Amino acid sequence: MADFPAKVSTQTSSNEPQRSYGILAKVDVDFIKSIPGILLLAEILVGLLVWALIASTNYASNPAYGWVMFVSVTLWLLSIALFVVLLLRFYQSLPSMPWPLVLMVFYVVAAVLYITAFLADAVSVPSNESIWHGHLGASAFFAIVVSLLYGASSYFAYLDWRGEGQNAAASTVPV
Repeated sequence: MADFPAKVSTQTSSNEPQRSYGILAKVDVDFIKSIPGILLLAEILVGLLVWALIASTNYASNPAYGWVMFVSVTLWLLSIALFVVLLLRFYQSLPSMPWPLVLMVFYVVAAVLYITAFLADAVSVPSNESIWHGHLGASAFFAIVVSLLYGASSYFAYLDWRGEGQNAAASTVPV
């Protein structure tokens, strides 16, 4: 016992300085650079174009545009919320939720809803004499573009759900 020093320091030292990143440490920059991240950003941007083009017209005169507005605004808001969840890795707080399956179902439902909105939009575009012909025609075009984007996201979510193309145990991003 005589070899044991009277004062023992329990403080550990490290060559690494302590860093505090705050919320920036949780931002998943790799998600923004991935194909699913780029697709989600494109869906948000093109979805904004769809409802902004219709909102700039007298869309209340045709009930079909009410459906298109409902689908486009709802999915636009849900896509923004999903982007925030994936970007800030909030999905890691809910490990019991099957995120690849949730994402696949969301994207498939969004693609189907946007196809119905595109059909309603395209059929309801008025003749060339209408002052809103260009806006409504462009919104129909962007509606099919965003439908295709959601379809592509559905495909990548399906691949992630099935675990194809990578080791399923190594997957950290649920998209």
